[in-house]
Amino acid sequence: MALFLTWLLLFLSVPQVFAHIERRAESQWPLHDDGLNKVVQWDHYSFQLNGERIFLFSGEFHYWRIPVPELWIDILQKIKAAGFTAFTSYLNWAYHAPNNETLDFSTGAHDFTPLFKIAKDLGLYVFVRPGPYINAETNAGGFPLWLTTGAYGTLRNNDTRYTAAWTPYFSNVSQITSQYQITKGQNVIAYQIENEYGEQWIGDPSKRDPNETAIHYMELLEANARANGIDVPLTANEPNMGSISWGKDWSNAGGNVDITGLDSYPSCWTCDLSQCTSVNGEYIPFQVVDYYDYFLETQPTMPSFMPEFQGGSYNPWGGPEGGCPDNTGPDFANVFYRWNIGQRVTAMSLYMLYGGTNWGSIATPVTATSYDYSSPISEDRSIGAKFYETKLLALFTRSAPDLTVTDLIGNGTQYTTNAAVKAYEIRNPNTNAGFYVTIHTNSSLSTTETFQLHVNTSAGSLTVPRHGGAIKLDGHQSKILVTDFAFGNETLLYSTAEVLTYAVLDGVPTLALWVPTGESGEFSVKGAKSGSVKRCQGCSGVGFYPENGGVTVTFTQAEGMSVVELDSGSRILLLDRTFAYLFWAPSLSNNPSAPENESVLVQGPYLVRTAAISGSTISLTGDSTNASTTLEVFAPQNVDTVAWNGKKLKTSKTAYGSLQGSLSGPPSVKLPPLNGWKWNDSLPERFPGYDDSGAAWIDANHMTTPNPSPPATLPVLYADEYGFHNGVRLWRGYFNGTATGVFLNVQGGYAFGWSAWLNGQFLGSYLGDASQEQGNLTLSFKNVTVNDSSPNVLLVVHDDTGHDETTGALNPRGILQASLLSPDNTTQFSHWRVAGTAGGESNLDPVRGAYNEDGLYAERVGWHLPGFDDRAWASSSAGSSSLSFSGAGIRFYRTVVPLNIPAGVDVSISFVLSAAGSSPSAKAFRAQLFVNGYQYGRFNPYIGNQIVFPVPPGVLNYRGDNTIGLAVWAQTEAGASISVDWKINYVAESSLDVTFDGSALRPGWSAERLKYA
Repeated sequence: MALFLTWLLLFLSVPQVFAHIERRAESQWPLHDDGLNKVVQWDHYSFQLNGERIFLFSGEFHYWRIPVPELWIDILQKIKAAGFTAFTSYLNWAYHAPNNETLDFSTGAHDFTPLFKIAKDLGLYVFVRPGPYINAETNAGGFPLWLTTGAYGTLRNNDTRYTAAWTPYFSNVSQITSQYQITKGQNVIAYQIENEYGEQWIGDPSKRDPNETAIHYMELLEANARANGIDVPLTANEPNMGSISWGKDWSNAGGNVDITGLDSYPSCWTCDLSQCTSVNGEYIPFQVVDYYDYFLETQPTMPSFMPEFQGGSYNPWGGPEGGCPDNTGPDFANVFYRWNIGQRVTAMSLYMLYGGTNWGSIATPVTATSYDYSSPISEDRSIGAKFYETKLLALFTRSAPDLTVTDLIGNGTQYTTNAAVKAYEIRNPNTNAGFYVTIHTNSSLSTTETFQLHVNTSAGSLTVPRHGGAIKLDGHQSKILVTDFAFGNETLLYSTAEVLTYAVLDGVPTLALWVPTGESGEFSVKGAKSGSVKRCQGCSGVGFYPENGGVTVTFTQAEGMSVVELDSGSRILLLDRTFAYLFWAPSLSNNPSAPENESVLVQGPYLVRTAAISGSTISLTGDSTNASTTLEVFAPQNVDTVAWNGKKLKTSKTAYGSLQGSLSGPPSVKLPPLNGWKWNDSLPERFPGYDDSGAAWIDANHMTTPNPSPPATLPVLYADEYGFHNGVRLWRGYFNGTATGVFLNVQGGYAFGWSAWLNGQFLGSYLGDASQEQGNLTLSFKNVTVNDSSPNVLLVVHDDTGHDETTGALNPRGILQASLLSPDNTTQFSHWRVAGTAGGESNLDPVRGAYNEDGLYAERVGWHLPGFDDRAWASSSAGSSSLSFSGAGIRFYRTVVPLNIPAGVDVSISFVLSAAGSSPSAKAFRAQLFVNGYQYGRFNPYIGNQIVFPVPPGVLNYRGDNTIGLAVWAQTEAGASISVDWKINYVAESSLDVTFDGSALRPGWSAERLKYA
């Protein structure tokens, strides 16, 4: 009833209500700053940067998930082109700190400062999230793995050992970042302290019982950031609505930051929906969440800020091939992102906007190699329907400055003529611009509903559309409809079509409106009296109705773009969804807000990256994937020449002032076959005569451990204690005397596995389980030879899928129990040796980094690296794409294949791995893909379903030889048979140079490796 009365009052007394709201805005919500400067300010409504309010639509991008600095511009140009005003990035302590004495911010992709420089050049603000802990579904949540032994305490607290560990890293990243802050004329606008650390209170936050340990920890981080030059606001992100920590509006304790925000994943953060059900109760697809009341209660003087909002879902081990894009596809982007605007959110960052790859050992046990995350920009760098659907809204938010100051006026079904549809009305108290977010009353429904909308305008209360037809929500869909929307010097009184964007060209406002294909729309522009149709491409039912001091236009738009000119001087572009998807508004400046007079409008290409005008020429860069693409450019009148990717186009001028031309498509590109494979045995350690006295091996002789989880037997066989942190580790246990078997309990994370041999003879394997982190077996020695008079050697090979996150980071990786079975129970292991990554923590390959290598013999001696001489190896007798062998063991295959990708095209390439059979026994193997020394795929057909592994340019040499390696670990005597191929994901004629010289990213083999045999 209260909302209805509010609605009625607005209809009866619009000016008085808005005057009241404006006075409240001025008096109740003062601007805040961090006390160090006024460059970044904020209030109840939004962020204000350099005195300008801005809607901060951002997305997460992790540079360390695509370790090729030359490609970062590709991702950031796509983010900018979609209409985003910012991007967000976790830094990664583990990526930069291979050991507790080394910090690398200069080698290859470890130098992250190019991100800031590109952001400045393009015009994107940056939210920096340095950790120390980041979560991110990455190994140990971004903690360096040397931190996981227990020697530094339980972590994420004020323990002096932990403080001493993070201080060098945090100091350095703060010093580096400080040079790129907006206060120094650059684009970093905020600095997040820790991540989802809702620990300010003991128990119920409403009781405000301080957690002094957590508070001290936050104070240490904040003091360090400030001491090292960070003067932009410090922020924190709440993991959920229940924590309510670190916000000055709520908290009277220490450790508070300047601005807090809320993370939310309403459609399940993982493709395994059962995980969400177990945590949040029944999962209901497309069920929206009320954020307005949360923000009003917990942080009323701050913007409604979402540092992480769901951009997709990660794919866990055992998840479906290709992830679960349907759960968070284009419809999700349409409904949930618009819903947030109705909740008065003015700053949100999509997690992830580009997910990338869990190459090497970046992943935790919850995720496999891919971190595509069903993101708008796919792992292979392609863009599609979800990207384009997101772009429709991002471009709108960038061109709607009135969204940055709004009040929620009311919500409910009283706004519509159909009880199945409700609306949220938010309104700018200063300009009277209104925004109506329409959605199914039950958002989980996907019915088709038609309705009219009751709106308040400067011309009074109206029910629209007024001249027939209806507004439609077709399935999972939401629409934001505007009133009194300013574009240039014109005012859109109302529109039942959604605003896409606009630009002012030579003083002429050019407004783009869009509707789903085949739907009708109606809009009214104040001050105009008449109009005419200058282009009718797929349009019908166009009518002009002078009324309310303006002209109302009706239309129905099939596939295409129509153009209407009004006598007031404005130009209206009417697009259906298919043409709106390929409509761009590139900025002519590096101002992130893209002012209306600093943009041009372009329709047609797959992607428009940049635009610049020099004299009478407009130079556009971008991508074209179709040979029949028509390019249409709306630019200032003096522009008569269009250059596309440096080449001038033949164009013609339309009757309504645009320039049209045709783009040529990309050339055909073919990949050579993957043949010429050679192989060698990569498990000599199983034989009793193997010498493990070399540099690769360390005595595993610790009888105590700092880890809070002690083993069941001694010595301690936790790999991290001995400096071996990644993937495959090998243990050789020696014993004398009679034994009939062994019990082994190994822990390696979800989907890990292990195998064992005695005196070179295979005993058995734990094949792994996507829901189990430990695997134990009792292995009999009945069918193998046990030496009575000489030592016996038990080899255990285990991998791990990364360390757990949050409090699980200390969960050990290794052998929890190793007990020999004997008639009198007296036989024991005399000693153990362990091998892992060559050099342990010394980081022999700083370019590729500490995550990249495991402990396989092939990796230790460098068979995966370019330049290794394999001429003495045996050639594979199988076909070019099929590699197979019998018996349990590990083989390494390699081949060298040249590429010669032509200039002027962007080519995306993936490797495709598949098991030869479908039976469990045919899938009982593991494989690791190496491309020019980079570990770019973990194939586990027994558990996982990922078969496609994108590999970026730079890792692949597009103009020369490529060393392809494959480690195949057969876990049963049936052996392994694997098919290896590669494919082209897309080819685009492009301004992006993927044939750059990336040789520095691909260092080759050296003889130093041989000592780790």
